Amino acid sequence: MQSDSTARLLITCPDRPGIVAAVSNFLFNHGANITALDQHSTDPEGGLLFMRLEFQTPHLDVPQEILEKAFAEQVAARFEMNWRIAYAAELKKVAILVSKYDHALRELLWRHSNLELPCQLTKVISNHPDLRSEVERFGTPYHYVPVEKERKEEAEAQILELLKGSDLVVLARYMQILTAGFVAQYPHRIINIHHSFLPAFTGASPYKQAHTHGVKIIGATAHYVTEELDQGPIIEQDVARVSHRNDVTELVRLGRDLERNVLARAVQWHLEDRIIVYGNKTVVFS
Repeated sequence: MQSDSTARLLITCPDRPGIVAAVSNFLFNHGANITALDQHSTDPEGGLLFMRLEFQTPHLDVPQEILEKAFAEQVAARFEMNWRIAYAAELKKVAILVSKYDHALRELLWRHSNLELPCQLTKVISNHPDLRSEVERFGTPYHYVPVEKERKEEAEAQILELLKGSDLVVLARYMQILTAGFVAQYPHRIINIHHSFLPAFTGASPYKQAHTHGVKIIGATAHYVTEELDQGPIIEQDVARVSHRNDVTELVRLGRDLERNVLARAVQWHLEDRIIVYGNKTVVFS
């Protein structure tokens, strides 16, 4: 967990000499202490620069609003920056959508209760009533919204109403396809866990597909949700080696371990402002 005095500055801009110096000098001149700095350039000549800084705010000489206005005018405009500053003290509000599989949900609930996920976990929404007691045991409100095929729009409207004010939506094995209109409400703010190493074995029964093909590795993928199903920017992936000795049940067990941990890492990195999206890719300063 970061100190409440930590601020994070994320920058994307055309790469050229002087950017790091300009940003560092600006923050120094306003009393900020830089405690972490990561950067990546796609090309030393004519590339894009991605940068993430953490700095401490107790000794700033101006309020946050004035600091941001001055940065926009004095630095960002000069270097054509796409940028934002986030403050650790302003915890993001997170809602989780889930169906019946509980492994990814339980991991998030446990990590949050153990102070490992810096956020306000505001609610869990499910299209099944099964997990209510488990969720409410953690003190998190549970909302049951059934999704009937012929009334899906009505259900989505109800879910969107419940999600108002949320900063991040996490699909912890929510087995419903979200409509384009729903996704458009939260661009790069819906994270899904896919039960395979994308792009392989999409659709139903991925572990059965993997077993049928005799794969030697299985995996899980966390990604941002876009209108195009399972094609959003990938945040995190992991794999486990398997062999002919593993049956489908064992593949499922191993896969669920991957899913819960991959999703938790992706959510944590988003909450800590470690991800910059560009096009259909991400830069993750993990």
